[in-house]
Amino acid sequence: MYLKRVREIREDNDLYQKDIAEILKITTQQYQLYESGKRDFPLDLIIEFSKYFEVSLDYITELSNSKERRH
Repeated sequence: MYLKRVREIREDNDLYQKDIAEILKITTQQYQLYESGKRDFPLDLIIEFSKYFEVSLDYITELSNSKERRH
């Protein structure tokens, strides 16, 4: 499930949910709902997350084990 990768990326970068919420310009509560799977994570925010951390969408969605993003 892609939410596992989202959490792993956040934790690997020593960031809290509130930090990601600020990066994505949403509330901490919204982000918590997305990361927990209680609400669908909007594609535009997943793309922003991917760009910020410079990881591929394929990696986030577990279609690949390569983090490399193609530009």
